[in-house]
Amino acid sequence: MENTNLQDYSHKRLNILTGEWVLVSPHRAKRPWQGQNEEISKEKRPSYDESCYLCATNTRVNGEKNPDYKDVFVFTNDFAALQNDSPSFTVNDGLFKAQSETGICKVICFSPDHSKSLAEMSVDEIQKVVVAWQNEYTILGSNENINYVQIFENKGAVMGCSNPHPHGQIWSQSTLPNEVEKKNVQQRNYFASHQKSLLETYLKQELEAKERIIFENDDFVVLIPFWAVWPFEAMIAPKKAQKNIAQLSESGATNFAEAISVITSTYDKLFNTSFPYSSGIHQAPTNGEENAHWHWHMSFYPPLLRSATVKKFMVGYEMFGSPQRDITAEIAAKKLRDLL
Repeated sequence: MENTNLQDYSHKRLNILTGEWVLVSPHRAKRPWQGQNEEISKEKRPSYDESCYLCATNTRVNGEKNPDYKDVFVFTNDFAALQNDSPSFTVNDGLFKAQSETGICKVICFSPDHSKSLAEMSVDEIQKVVVAWQNEYTILGSNENINYVQIFENKGAVMGCSNPHPHGQIWSQSTLPNEVEKKNVQQRNYFASHQKSLLETYLKQELEAKERIIFENDDFVVLIPFWAVWPFEAMIAPKKAQKNIAQLSESGATNFAEAISVITSTYDKLFNTSFPYSSGIHQAPTNGEENAHWHWHMSFYPPLLRSATVKKFMVGYEMFGSPQRDITAEIAAKKLRDLL
């Protein structure tokens, strides 16, 4: 049964995957908004844009020509944040500490259709993206210098996306990034104590409560996490523990694609706009260890708060104290669930 105190009074919620807390202030959801309003883009994009460096057959800045691809196209990022040929070095000068970091960064075009987003693609089309993610995780992870593969997407100009063509990125690197390290520790500690997956245990409790569930199929759950920070933050997770997406069967990949289709298309319905977000898949490191404690999942962090023009900013207390949200996870889940 829903705890009414959680809907009426300020409180903290624990993120079991990171060990960090989020402040929830449901009474503030009624406050009037006189802050910044974002502009809504009314641009109707063509299916092909001759000036887009991601469209099929176009030439990129480095002079390479894209193939006439028909579904998914993956290539090494022309402006990679990580260099594969960096020399190995360390700096250990008192409190000045640094170390070299190497990696491989790739771009994945979801579709040749410049006008589409994942929300507008069919489940079959999204499944091809999932298969490409699986292949890249396996190929990059087999490199002895790669110990983690981060798959992510920034959608919308408000999220810093520099090109509206439907695409994501894959950064692979020699060490575990900060957020992954937190989740690695939390899941490992739980598994050591209980001999089972932290997320699988959590999902069973969520499926019984049914307060934050948006959608489920045979293999996956889409929900607003109990500890969500962003107003309409969502998570897709397999019901049964899997370490990484490479373990998905063909039917599992289809069901994962369906889950992505449901949440992204529902987002677009919420404020009748192409909903911006950053999404990413956290999964087991590729460091050669067993990593039996890992349960992979995909998170969506959308910035919109009350409408298509009102954005959630991480400022003030959130920068100097801890994350804070007004609308509760339960209310956010109901708003999305009612649109299905």
